Amino acid sequence: MVNSLEIRAKKLGVLIRDARTRFSKESTDCAQAMGVSVEKFVAFENGEQAPSLPELEALSYFLDIPVEHFLGRKSINTNQTEQSKLHQLENLLPLRNRIIGVMLRKARIEAGISFEELGKHVEVKPEQIKAFETGTFAVPLPELEMICLALNLSMREFQDQQGPIGKWALQKKSVDGFLELPPDMQQFISKPINLPYLELAQRLSEMSVDRLRSVAEGLLEITL
Repeated sequence: MVNSLEIRAKKLGVLIRDARTRFSKESTDCAQAMGVSVEKFVAFENGEQAPSLPELEALSYFLDIPVEHFLGRKSINTNQTEQSKLHQLENLLPLRNRIIGVMLRKARIEAGISFEELGKHVEVKPEQIKAFETGTFAVPLPELEMICLALNLSMREFQDQQGPIGKWALQKKSVDGFLELPPDMQQFISKPINLPYLELAQRLSEMSVDRLRSVAEGLLEITL
């Protein structure tokens, strides 16, 4: 009988293959970016195994698509070279696995849940939970999703925030937000001469309601 983890792995495999073929990449390049063997990458695409969040982040970074692509979203390409990205990812993946492990351990202890209890929720052995927490093994995404459910956590908490992938994702989100603005607003923001107005708007947005009310009243007094 196929369980929920296997179904999720199959879906991820389809999305990984779609991402790779969309950008005409070879399995060898994607495997290198994810820090896995070609055989393991093929297993990811076939849904026989599931990648970890750091591995998916690395693939997303390499292909220049957000991790949210694996929920169906799109992205915009950047100009950073593939070799530069691969060099960064070599050191980043092990670090990300350790960080996620520390976060998992902290959340599990705070929730007062044992290895055995969490393993039962996730449908894995307690020893595997221990390996996840030490960063010895990368946490496959389906397992991480189930751990989040068991510990009442958000997947977003585990996504890279401060590293190169996190900064890249934030930049892409900002660009996407800009492109969603009306054309006239985009044009206004793009003109350097309008920078003082944008800075003023930013300062106003940071004011408290009482302070804004005071400023508005002052302006009314000036105009009356």
